[in-house]
Amino acid sequence: MKIAVVLRQVPDLIEPLEIVGSGNALDLDGASFLVNESDDHALEQAILLKESAGATVDVVALDFGDVDNTLYSAAAKGVDRLIKITLEDDKPPAPKAAAAMLAQAIGPIEADLVLIGCQAHDELQGALGPVLALKLGLPYLGVVRGVTAGDGGLQACKEFPGAVMARMNVQLPAVLGILAAESPPRYVPVSRIRAAMKSTQFDEQPGAAEPTEPAVVVRRMYHPEPAERAEMLVGSEAEVAGRIADILIERGIVK
Repeated sequence: MKIAVVLRQVPDLIEPLEIVGSGNALDLDGASFLVNESDDHALEQAILLKESAGATVDVVALDFGDVDNTLYSAAAKGVDRLIKITLEDDKPPAPKAAAAMLAQAIGPIEADLVLIGCQAHDELQGALGPVLALKLGLPYLGVVRGVTAGDGGLQACKEFPGAVMARMNVQLPAVLGILAAESPPRYVPVSRIRAAMKSTQFDEQPGAAEPTEPAVVVRRMYHPEPAERAEMLVGSEAEVAGRIADILIERGIVK
């Protein structure tokens, strides 16, 4: 079985993000980037399938953000091939354009299974996975929590609203949008990543964004309004306890 995994770079939300002067986009020049969380789970699921079913794993990523370190980490985990799609611009393409470039790189692999995170915090409604499946001409199943190899195919656990789980038989080839792998993404020691840096080579392929109309036009972005600051209670134990009681009464929680 051949598996292709898509890894995306997303802004690190630990650090505050700035808005460009026009007010309709984020200023990514000073942002830090890391691998998309659900994509990391997709990679872990691919490695688990490789270990259990003898699959080969190719990783495909757009050349943006801190992608090199992400690819080296993937190599240290046991990935067989790393494909980096070079970009003409210094900013990530829209989901439709990204799907077209990813499909162009994944198509020649003739993968039996394509795994991608079902969502990312910098896109709307997890659009990339379904659009990629459309570009590849393959069926798509999203919000998947765990994939196991069985006789003649795969079984995927799909989560529905209300935490309802369904076990589905998957006919290959297919694209799966992974929410979580069967186990958390494994930790890779820094020494193995450094070793991968010395021995790993990327298969670089040029990517040209297709002229497409954006699905959503952002007219204005705003920073979230700061909430009221917390009230720090000071004094003796009796005074603090009395103040807590007064707050509960003021809010109507107790009478």
